[in-house]
Amino acid sequence: MAEEDKPFTGPHQFEMPAWIACAPYERLLHMEIVEAAQGRAVLRMPFLIDLAQGAGLMHGGALVSLADTAVVMAIKSIIAPYSHFATIALETKFLLPVKKGVVTAKATVSQEGDRMLKGAATVYDEDGREVMAFTSTFKMARDTRIKGVVFGENNS
Repeated sequence: MAEEDKPFTGPHQFEMPAWIACAPYERLLHMEIVEAAQGRAVLRMPFLIDLAQGAGLMHGGALVSLADTAVVMAIKSIIAPYSHFATIALETKFLLPVKKGVVTAKATVSQEGDRMLKGAATVYDEDGREVMAFTSTFKMARDTRIKGVVFGENNS
């Protein structure tokens, strides 16, 4: 493949419109932030044909992306803008298949020791049934502030 025919694979530079906003990947999945405040967040995402797996159900990876992003938005609502943090572990339990409609993720976050936050999200189908349970752990950068606390300064 000629150099000019190769897809550009990064590094990529982009600027988000706000601290609590969807990044390019989340926009690709058509996620919508309904609310994000005080360590809680609600996000929605439509089940479009592009998110289907081979049997016609919503792909599990899309559901996990929604739940993870909901927890991220809950975290962003309680830390200083432009702080650095990353998912270091997650667990997902699929409860029911999604066949149609719009799914909603409701997330919460709590402090879990020095520089760690614990997140949880439940994803619901458009009929209000729980379709997925999600938990995650995030590690914060040393200089991250949350509610007046600086991680990494003998906090637990």
